[in-house]
This record gives sequence, C-alpha cells and structure tokens, in this order.
Amino acid sequence: MENANRGYERLFGDDGLTVGATFPLTSARTSRPDVERELALAERLEALGFDALWARDVPTDWPKFGDTGQTFDPWTWLSRVAARTDDVALGTASVVLTLRHPLHVAKQAASLDHLSEGRLVLGVASGDRPPEYEAFGVAEDERGAAFRESVEVLRAAWRDAHPEVETRWGTLDGTLDVVPKPTAGDLPLLVTGNSRQSREWIAAHGDGWLFYHLPEDALRSYLDDWNERTAAPFVTTCTVDLAGDLESDPEHVNQGFRAGAAWFRDYFRELDAWGVDHVIVGVRGDDRERAYERVAERVLDRL
Repeated sequence: MENANRGYERLFGDDGLTVGATFPLTSARTSRPDVERELALAERLEALGFDALWARDVPTDWPKFGDTGQTFDPWTWLSRVAARTDDVALGTASVVLTLRHPLHVAKQAASLDHLSEGRLVLGVASGDRPPEYEAFGVAEDERGAAFRESVEVLRAAWRDAHPEVETRWGTLDGTLDVVPKPTAGDLPLLVTGNSRQSREWIAAHGDGWLFYHLPEDALRSYLDDWNERTAAPFVTTCTVDLAGDLESDPEHVNQGFRAGAAWFRDYFRELDAWGVDHVIVGVRGDDRERAYERVAERVLDRL
C-alpha cells in the first residue's frame, strides 16, 4: 500500500512476522470485560512487544452465537485504547460493512486514524450472523454487492475532495465532502474471509487478506494462491495454549493448538516462511496477563 499509515507500517513494513492480540484480553468468557483491566493489559501487551491490538465489531448480541466481542462499539473502544497506548497498531477484526453506512464508517475511521496518530488498520467483512440482516434491513443475498459498493464509497470519501459516486448507499454529486481525510491519504482495508467476493476482487481491491485459522495444508494452499496474485500481506489467527512442558507436541484446540514453547517457535517460523505476515494470537487460561507474558518471553522473544 502506497503512503501507508503508521499502523500498516508497524505490521507490514518489514519482512518479518508480526504478532497481535485481540480484545477481550482478560477473558473470553464474560459478556462485558472489566474496562480498566482490559486497558491495563493493553498497555502491558504493548510493553511486551505485541505489534497490534484488534477489536471486534459485534453490533448485536445473539446468544446462540455465543460471542459478543469486546462488547463496546469498536470506534469508541479503540479511541479509549489509543489514549492509553503509544505505538501499537490498532485494528478492527472486522467492521461489518454491510450493516453500516459507508459515509459513517469513512468519517469514524478517519477520525480514529487522526486521534491515534495514524495507527488504524481496518479489517472489513460482510457479516456472518443471519438475524442481523433482518434487524438492519439488509437483504442477505445482496451482501456481496453491498460490500463491494461500500468499499467504493470508502475509497472515494478518503481519497477525493468532494467525491462523485453513486451506489445503493446513496449519491455523492461533488457538493459534499467527508472530513477529516486519513493521515496518509487513505486507510488500509484487509478483507476478512471471502466476504462473498472472488479472490481476484480481494487481491485487486484490498490492501491485504485476513483469514481465520486454517489447517496447515489449507493455509499453505491459500497462501500459494494469494502470493501468486499479489504482494499484499496475509493475516491469520491462532490460539496459543502453552503447555507446561516446553517440548510438548501439539494438540488441536479451538482455532489453534496446545503445545510446548519450542513447537510454537518452530510453527511461527514456518508461518513466516510460508508467507504469513501477521498472526493475531489468543491465549487460554484464567491468568491471561501471565499467559501473554509467557508467549512473549518463551516464543516471541526467541524467534
């Protein structure tokens, strides 16, 4: 991405693998994490060398899905996080574009970009919770087209003064402008999953691809295909559950592995070699601060 902001440069400016973490940091089992504990741990992770902190966009609570993210609106939450941190990238994973008017997203994102001094990286998605489409008056079978048109509006609002664009979201006829403009003239968009798009479209219109944790064979296949299409970065996720025995072999857990630190060091080196540019880490256990410290000390510091 040309003229990339500070956040994008932090994650993808060098050749090596970078590592982030996702909110809620203190506990995935509570529907409303303690604010001060979350912010204190965010500061701690920055000090430990984590490169990004990612916030979810979960507009409504659907008990059947069993996941409310960090509960708070991502723009409001990341503004609070920005005030408590200095250099760590701030990411959305991911803003559901089909449920938000793109002019609101354009202004909210550019505002946070300025307030964080250029640290915002936007993961964007088409959504995955069927009841929300009816609640927001969105036709489920039109999500793909709505996502593409939303990206079109965002790019025009950020890049152009008094833009002219016409989509299902409305018409900009050159009379109006959206301010502020991003600190670097544009904002990076990482398309999440497929978002109901072809890989050709994602490679042509995204500044990276953010994909969920995949088995090794599937991940390497996706990476080979992606790297043939573009030099844009690839981001994935992984649950890291460190075993007490540093040499323990891996066991599969939800979205990741339980294994010894030595295995995780080798695994992260392999991710780097395969072409992964950033991995979003989650940890398990009641003492999450200590779990992140162990990951930093035993895995990241020794890569």
